[in-house]
Amino acid sequence: MARADRAPHLGTVPPDPLFHARGLTKVYRMGEVDVPALQAVDLDLFPGEFVVILGPSGSGKSTLLNILGGLDAPSAGTVTFRDHVLTAAREAELTQYRREHVGFVFQFYNLIPSLTALENVALVTALTSTAHGGQPADPADTLRLVGLGARMDNFPAQLSGGEQQRVAIARAIAKRPDVLLCDEPTGALDVETGKLVLAALQRANRELGTLTVIITHNASVAGMADRVLRLRSGRIVGDERNAAPIAPEQLVW
Repeated sequence: MARADRAPHLGTVPPDPLFHARGLTKVYRMGEVDVPALQAVDLDLFPGEFVVILGPSGSGKSTLLNILGGLDAPSAGTVTFRDHVLTAAREAELTQYRREHVGFVFQFYNLIPSLTALENVALVTALTSTAHGGQPADPADTLRLVGLGARMDNFPAQLSGGEQQRVAIARAIAKRPDVLLCDEPTGALDVETGKLVLAALQRANRELGTLTVIITHNASVAGMADRVLRLRSGRIVGDERNAAPIAPEQLVW
């Protein structure tokens, strides 16, 4: 599959952003106290980027990811996906958006234990086969892409934690989403297993051209990103681009 346009570089005409967010604010009401999670965030994310969002617990990372994924709504501000204003969409429209355009990878794998790795991925492709113009990927090919070609007939209980997470990645990318949103995907894994999972995410990004966004508190992951955003107290305090992202196996944790 052809690589999508990547992030803009100096001297090139930048592509249109996939996400255009302005003034994103999220305030949670805790009893009689207002707790701000995001404060007037402006952000553009581009097709094909590999983005790592860094920040400590409580910095607003998960809130931002949930708003981009249509799982939560801001208290103020707007998010546009292509020419669709997500913050003005009805719930049925958001459901369709998540089904057709977004792949999610969470810290915990949420695989169906009674299905093999292949069947877990095939279930998603069966549900999305007519959701949009293109056809989803072949489940077996997708498992090979994440390095599990020899494990597709195994059940989750027969797989390691890292292998289960790679099945979850295969499940997320099999429907060929425009964006892959990853919430601490290595948080429950040891270092070496985490690197294998990150390698699977990087391979999917490079080969499929899927905008990939990872939120994490692990600053070491930044080295493999095209772009690093830093959140603190609900605000973006840093936005940097890596001229030469490294492979996950080169990361020093």
